Amino acid sequence: MMNPLFAELPTTVFEEISALARQHGAVNLGQGFPDGNGPEDVRAQAAEALMHGSNQYPPMLGAPELRRAVVEHYARFQGLDLSLEEVLVTFGATEALACALFALIAPGDEVVLIQPMYDVYLPVVRQAGGIPRFLRLEPPHWRLDEAALEAAITPATRVLVLNNPLNPAARVFDIDELAAVARVCLRHDLIAVCDEVWEHVVFDGRRHRPLMALEGMRERTVKIGSAGKIFSMTGWKVGFACAAPPLQHVLAKVHQVLAFTVPPNLQAGVAYGLAKTEHYFAEVRGGFQRSRDRLAAALRQEGYAVLPSEGAYFLCVDLQASGVAVDDATFCRAAIMQAGVAAIPVSAFYAEAPVRNVVRLCFAKQDATLDEAARRLGAARRLFTP
Repeated sequence: MMNPLFAELPTTVFEEISALARQHGAVNLGQGFPDGNGPEDVRAQAAEALMHGSNQYPPMLGAPELRRAVVEHYARFQGLDLSLEEVLVTFGATEALACALFALIAPGDEVVLIQPMYDVYLPVVRQAGGIPRFLRLEPPHWRLDEAALEAAITPATRVLVLNNPLNPAARVFDIDELAAVARVCLRHDLIAVCDEVWEHVVFDGRRHRPLMALEGMRERTVKIGSAGKIFSMTGWKVGFACAAPPLQHVLAKVHQVLAFTVPPNLQAGVAYGLAKTEHYFAEVRGGFQRSRDRLAAALRQEGYAVLPSEGAYFLCVDLQASGVAVDDATFCRAAIMQAGVAAIPVSAFYAEAPVRNVVRLCFAKQDATLDEAARRLGAARRLFTP
């Protein structure tokens, strides 16, 4: 016998679209990874540690130098006053999410999931025995409404998962929305699991606000970060979960049986990188913002209605507002096979009542790639418009 949850789990849309893109030689703006190999000095530090440092098991909670670096980084950039015992180093942010959800959910507990959502959340909640309750956000504003959030809560609700900035909608929730989430959590004694992996990739002068920093939320928040996203090296798979000691104690027990530890040389590289100055992070943000603006302008010239992009690597277009009369999944497959460009249908980020008229594009690419992709997307649009 096999676990039916995983045996029947479909192949992720990212793998499906990427495979189709490879098959047809398409320009791939689907999967969310940037061009390039990340900062050379951070990679050099990891290489030095690999060749001359220990390659045996580091401490299960994470190398002390990395945990200290996380504490200092969040103090500098987000004003958080964390202790070393509140930081757990994980095998990527996805493992941190799994640790948090397995640690906090007992069978029968309800969990609020905000759609659109990262596709890992739902199967992990279900495997933990949780019952999902969905809150549906809609374009073009993707705004969190306190009354709608309140309506998703029942006496059985224990956990709320918040992704901010929000993938795929490229939305950065403002302080009023975060305050509403905090009020709901406090009223109903909920724990918030905050997927904040895009915290450094925010645009137009925005600053990331961690939910943990709001009044009353320090003891009831798990804050999750990702070195892969911070340093544009998605393959590194080094994450961190920050939580008050009573929560962290249980998260660490899950980590102990899921991954136990993380490669020590990568931890050394991340510790070095987290000490970088604000100038470095501002330059990275500026580069992504320029790419966002370049792709947005080119898509508008091709007749697309481009939605706002406030954070993350992504830009969305509204097919219906662009005069395209097919749903997002149909459009994305035709765009690959007939126009040679890959994008992700946003309907794939919903478990129920999906939005079917929005397509997500990754703009963390070289200028020439973005220009060619926009040209081909213009051809794809013309397939479905007079």
